[in-house]
Amino acid sequence: MLKHRGFPGRMPGTDFQFIIRRANPKGVTPLTRRDRYRDRKSVDRRVDATFIKALWEHFGDQPFERGNLDAGRLSWLFGREVIPAEDPFDPASYDALLVIDEARARASFPEAFED
Repeated sequence: MLKHRGFPGRMPGTDFQFIIRRANPKGVTPLTRRDRYRDRKSVDRRVDATFIKALWEHFGDQPFERGNLDAGRLSWLFGREVIPAEDPFDPASYDALLVIDEARARASFPEAFED
């Protein structure tokens, strides 16, 4: 499992984690698309925006390996702002390649792309 050095471990001031420390000994947690509803808590929306900002600052528009990025946090963006960069895509692999769909990410989280 690739460890993304320099990537923030969590959202500052919270316990919302962005990366995991070690591989899951019971097997890789697969990425799944989670539905985001309009009535989500504002803190959840801020965490998503902070996470997409960290992804953009770290990887930009280039494909990146899933590695030690948290599956739960990625799943909130998967299939919309973060999409598979390879075909066939294995959602249960730490080596899976992902890429940010910049247009969709900018539309969903414009605050993440402000300076």
